Amino acid sequence: MAVLPIVEIPDPRLRLISKPVATVDDATRALIADMTDTMYDAKGIGLAAIQVGVDLRVLVIDLQEREDEEGRPVRDPRAYVNPEVLEASEELSIYNEGCLSIPEQYADVERPARARVRWLDERGDAHEEWLEGLLATCMQHEIDHLNGVLFVDHISRLKRDMVLKKLAKLRRAA
Repeated sequence: MAVLPIVEIPDPRLRLISKPVATVDDATRALIADMTDTMYDAKGIGLAAIQVGVDLRVLVIDLQEREDEEGRPVRDPRAYVNPEVLEASEELSIYNEGCLSIPEQYADVERPARARVRWLDERGDAHEEWLEGLLATCMQHEIDHLNGVLFVDHISRLKRDMVLKKLAKLRRAA
C-alpha cells in the first residue's frame, strides 16, 4: 500500500471523463488499497481515482461515522468500481462540501437527497442500492469526479470565484 500524491486544481486531469474498468483484478484491488491509504492520510471521506492521476472509474468512501469505545473513528472503507447513478430523488439536500483536490475550501452544494446507484465491489460483485444522507452526497460528489465535474461547478460563479481566490491566497501564503 502507498500514499499517492493528490491532483489539485487547476490540473486538467480533473476535467477528464474516467474510463470504465474492464475487469476487477489484482491491479484494481492494489489501486483501491493505495487510494484508501491516500484518503485516510489526507483525512478525507471519499476519493476518486482521477484525484490520484488514474483515469479509471474507481472510488473509495469511508464516512467514519461510528466511533470505538475510546472515541476513535471506526474505519469501514468501501470500494466502488464503475459506479453510476441510475435514479435520483426530487427531494434535495444541502451539504457543506469540501474536496481533497481543492484543499481547505468548502461551499454549500445542493444535490438529490437520495440516489439509486449501481457498482461493482473489489471482488467484481455487482450491487445496486438506494443511498441517502451523507453517503448519497459523497457518492454523487465522487461520481462527479469520474465525469470531470468538481463541486465548485455546482455553485454560483460568485461563490466559485470566492473559493478559488481563497485557495490562491492560501497557496501564496504557503
